[in-house]
Amino acid sequence: MTDRMSVLAWLARVIADGSGDRPLAQRLCVACVEILDAHGVAITLASSRPERLTVWATDGTSARLEDLQDVLGEGPGQEAFDTNAVVITHIDGETHGRYPLFTELAGAAAGAATIWALPMRISGGRAVGVVTLYRRGGRLAGTLEDAQLLADAVGAVVINDPDGPVKGQAWSLRARVHQATGMVVAQLRMHPDDALALLRAHAFADSSSVDAVAEAVITRELTFAQAEDSTESGTP
Repeated sequence: MTDRMSVLAWLARVIADGSGDRPLAQRLCVACVEILDAHGVAITLASSRPERLTVWATDGTSARLEDLQDVLGEGPGQEAFDTNAVVITHIDGETHGRYPLFTELAGAAAGAATIWALPMRISGGRAVGVVTLYRRGGRLAGTLEDAQLLADAVGAVVINDPDGPVKGQAWSLRARVHQATGMVVAQLRMHPDDALALLRAHAFADSSSVDAVAEAVITRELTFAQAEDSTESGTP
């Protein structure tokens, strides 16, 4: 359906389309849905690192799939980022495979679907993030080569957007995670990686997102120090 020149021509049209107040990342996601005939798309930077940031998701299902990977620390997007290679995952009700917990919970969010995770490669071929697409039934339009070219081009545009990856709340939301991690470090005197793992575990236990747990920590609705004090004092 597409080739290199048509993909790049499409990208040029998207960049030139500054109409309305839609952030560039949103326009890129929506266009990925249209050109690849996906049902949903998310763009995430630094997918398997503590500073990971989902800059946009086209729908609630895409956002939920990214939240699950953030909380669980596993999934196709994280593998695609770490291996710098395309990862395709079928969500079919089975829990076998490389990340059984993710596929089980993703099935509850997306139903029977296929997920394509495409690393966004820029200078030197290194991955800066991942474009994750899902589709319920059927294949994406075009070839995997088309999809990968599109992901690489999207990555280059997002990274070099002079207004930042997104005009909205994404960066501030992720900043809350770092702030909350620091608060947990201070409360429990633990390593930042362990504090972030604790936030993720709490999000999983509450079927929530890391961002939501971080907000609760910052507003002091959730204080881990209290739980520790209760345990040490023998309070049930």
